[in-house]
Amino acid sequence: MISTRLTEKLGIKHPIISAPMAFAAGGALASAVTRGGGLGLIGGGYGDAEWLAEQFDTAGDAPVGVGFITWSVQRSPELVTETLRRRPAAVMLSFGDPRAFADEIHAAGATLICQCQNLDHVRNAVTTGADVIVAQGSEAGGHGALRGTLSLVPEVADFLRRESPDTVLAAAGGIADGRGLAAALTLGADGVLMGTRLWASTEAQVHPSHHDAMLAADGDGTIRTRACDVVRGLPWSTDFTARIRRNTFTERWHGHEDELAESISTAGPDYGDAWAAGDIDNAGVFFGEAAGIIHEIEQAVMIIDRIVSQAEDVLRTSAARCN
Repeated sequence: MISTRLTEKLGIKHPIISAPMAFAAGGALASAVTRGGGLGLIGGGYGDAEWLAEQFDTAGDAPVGVGFITWSVQRSPELVTETLRRRPAAVMLSFGDPRAFADEIHAAGATLICQCQNLDHVRNAVTTGADVIVAQGSEAGGHGALRGTLSLVPEVADFLRRESPDTVLAAAGGIADGRGLAAALTLGADGVLMGTRLWASTEAQVHPSHHDAMLAADGDGTIRTRACDVVRGLPWSTDFTARIRRNTFTERWHGHEDELAESISTAGPDYGDAWAAGDIDNAGVFFGEAAGIIHEIEQAVMIIDRIVSQAEDVLRTSAARCN
């Protein structure tokens, strides 16, 4: 068992948090991760209150948390208030200024997790009073920015050590096995937040064809793009792009987003139909560069157990080499 400041802060067995992936991270996945010894987060996505309530019901009595896309939930702040009545163990805020919700989250007794993609985000999160910082590298699936995990994590670790030593650090982006967990700990993180590896689980709400597409892909099979946001009419800041599978849709529209916006009356419905049908060529398939080291769709508890066991072996072997 690997004990760290993250396991102590969250009261969990293993230093693993599941990413609150929109549409994929429901109550079944969150509760499975929590029961497997980590902390599972339900994905608040773009603010569907009914869906969120259903997912908390599905999670039952498992102590789970929730994650919000900050700029989106700012349009419906009552959703945060309503969700806090569910007594989540933690609330994660990403892609926007967390200050509007920090006091309310802390007052409810929840741990505040802030996902950050650069040092300015980290500074703001520390000022806001974040309990846990997630340093997310661009290797991650879904939305992110430009920094790579390997350099971002130790830089954030050094900053926190100087400026906010009580703030706990988790690494994210490209971490999908025990080698990644061991590397994150070596770089100065107290644990990890994983998306793609747990997206590839039996409990995730993912179309089977999307799972099949990821298993067939390697780490070169994704691209960072704005096209999937433009076609959905989502007002994401240009500071962030989404990492999705390379396919017919990205070949046609990546780099042609202005033209796509002009074609939204037909392209939008076409994309929506393709998404609903599980069409892997004409809609976004959201996974990260870690696809190349994932070869099975498994139960979340099996994934977590193996990752922790492998990390222990890696750390033990590495220590032995130094003797």
